Amino acid sequence: MRNPIKLLLAAALFAGACGLARAYAPTVAQLDAQARAVGNRRDLAEQIGDVIFATQWPAEVTQISANALAGHVIVGIRVLGVKFHATMTRDAFIDEAVRLVGDAFAAAPDAEEIDLWASIPISVGKGVVVSGDLAKPTSRTVFSLSVRRGESASAIRERIEAAGGGAFWDSTWVRTAFSDHV
Repeated sequence: MRNPIKLLLAAALFAGACGLARAYAPTVAQLDAQARAVGNRRDLAEQIGDVIFATQWPAEVTQISANALAGHVIVGIRVLGVKFHATMTRDAFIDEAVRLVGDAFAAAPDAEEIDLWASIPISVGKGVVVSGDLAKPTSRTVFSLSVRRGESASAIRERIEAAGGGAFWDSTWVRTAFSDHV
């Protein structure tokens, strides 16, 4: 009879050499990226999500979209404008927006534009139709920004801060969302 320890060792070495013993467990960021990716370039949305979801952002990122049409690639990042994970000021929100755009461009070299928007839920009554042709909205956009590749972080920040600079801010949301109440 052969030595059982030698047989187990040989089997383990064989399995390791064949790659059979290697288990792969995706990270939380990878799981979030897979679950929150949409668009006709879902692979690219997941690639961006792997980077974006590696950070816990104060304003939660809820979706990454990537779409390509006629050689153009547009990425969308949706964040939640309520229930922040940390104390949030208007300046902190701007910092997050600039970082998200920069991280998305870095993760997606083919992307021409990043559209970032924040939305808040709208309360709808029981029995209200929320899908289909007669759907009532369930969320409202309170911030939006479009950035073309090549814009510097400081230029993006200036556009967000400037009145009429190309960013939309819902004035009611701004008065109530942030702890500095600007």
